Formats: sequence, C-alpha cells, structure tokens
Amino acid sequence: MAASSLSTFSSLSVRTPSRFSPFQSQPHHTFFIPKPIQSPFYLLLNPTKFDPIKPNSTTAETTFFDNTDPEEISTYDPPERPEDFIEPASFDDGPMESEEEIAKAYEELYGAAYSGETFLGNDIYAMDSKVKKTTAFGKTKKEKAKDGFDERVVQVRRVTKVVKGGKQLHFRAVVVVGDKKGQVGVGVGKAKEVIAAVQKSAVNARRNLITVPMTKYLTFPHRSEGDFGAARVMLRPAAPGTGVIAGGAVRIVLEMAGVENALGKQLGSNNALNNARATVVAVQQMRQFSEVAQERGIPMEELWK
Repeated sequence: MAASSLSTFSSLSVRTPSRFSPFQSQPHHTFFIPKPIQSPFYLLLNPTKFDPIKPNSTTAETTFFDNTDPEEISTYDPPERPEDFIEPASFDDGPMESEEEIAKAYEELYGAAYSGETFLGNDIYAMDSKVKKTTAFGKTKKEKAKDGFDERVVQVRRVTKVVKGGKQLHFRAVVVVGDKKGQVGVGVGKAKEVIAAVQKSAVNARRNLITVPMTKYLTFPHRSEGDFGAARVMLRPAAPGTGVIAGGAVRIVLEMAGVENALGKQLGSNNALNNARATVVAVQQMRQFSEVAQERGIPMEELWK
C-alpha cells in the first residue's frame, strides 16, 4: 500500500504556476501619497507656514516688512536744477511766421493746395488723378485725368473697312486739346465705339502739342499761311476787342490755344482734319520779335527801322 502510494506520488510532477496564473504571488507595491498642496492664499494668511530653504543651507529664513505701510502716500521729490540751466523759450515768444512759410509747411505735410499754387514746385494737378465712379448699374467708370488741358471734339465720322468677309464699321474722331495759355494739339483716333475713338484722339493730341507765339494783346505777332494736303489756312493778327473771326476747325484750334483776337480764313479744302493741321502748320511758322532780334544780333527797336 505504501509502495503503491509512493509510485503514484512519484508519477506526479510538481509544476510551477504559469506567468499569468491567478495563483501566482503578486509583488508588493509601494504607493506614494503626495502631501496636500497649500494654496497661495493660505501662505499669505499664514506666512510662518512657508519656510523657503535656500540652497546649500539647512535653516529657513523668512523676511517680514513690518515697517512698510501700504496706505501711506509717498511724494516725489524732483532733483534740483543745475546752476547753468537755461529755460527754453515759449512757443508764443518766437518770431511770427510769414504766410509763405506757413503755406510751404502746409504743402510739405499735405501736398499742393486746390488753389493751383505751389511753393515747393509740386504738381498742382496731383489731386486730380483718375477716380473710379460707380454708375447706377453697379459698373465702375474711370474719369479722365485732369492735366490742365481742355478737349473739344471737332468731328466724328463713321468709316468702313472692306475685308474678305464684308465691311468693318469704325468711328474716327478729331479732337483738339489746349490749355488756353499758348499750348494746343490736334489728334485723330479710330475705334469701334465713339467714346473709345475720342479717348484715343485725345491721347494722340497730347503727344503733338505745340506752343503758339502770342503778344500781350493775345493775338499773333504777324501774319502767316499754312498748307496741309489740299487745305490752306490764312491767319492774321487783329486789334484788341476784335475776337476770333474764323470758322470750322480753325476757330476751335485758335480758341483752345488761348488766342482772343485773330482773323482766320480757309482757302482750300473743307476737310476738318486737314484744316486743323494746316492751322498748326501756319502757327509753327510764326516767330516772336525777340527771337528774330536775337538771331540777327540787334535790339528789338531796330526791327521797325
């Protein structure tokens, strides 16, 4: 009986519990319980509870300001002035500025005034740049730049160009620009719309500006004639109060140039563009008395002898 029990016990093998066996003995864990954190309000009410420990020291030090009164009103004592101190002059004690100096300072800060006068040599038309305007239909429209020149439309004609597929319709505009101070120009332009044709011709006229010689009575210094193509124009000076006696494109060119007393006559073709250009040719042939006297090297009084 004993032998059989020993044989049975010997056949049994003692096995260690598996790694994840529930019967395996668990290790003992040490849990760290932090101390409660003291709020800053608690430390303010109990300053003795907070003892900061300096590095390299074993004792705690606490500093108290018992002699400071937070409700005390402190006064500021400015330093004394040095003996060589000179007080600067008041703004009102300085010399009075002239109107020209005030205008220059104003122009330096804000630009040229709307009055058209400049003291620093700036462009008086800088404020008249292109401005966008909104029409009733919500479209934006740009205004033409105001550079001191006025525009007059002399003629608008409808022209056609014959091509392989038919005819192309365009508009040709003749425009005269001038500042009425002695400068005038004639331009021509073509486009599919009238407005575009006028704009093109105005740009072309600004590129072909000329200076008209005039006397103090706003008339020509002498008579002149000009030809352009089949057109021929005759120009004559007139006495003060006569006005501009001319017709067609000649009158428009003289008015835009600023001539107030003159006589003009178209002797050739009635073409408006050729007559306007013939007027420009006649004006370009004129010269002032001072220019002729300077070229001859004589005083102006001897020109009439």
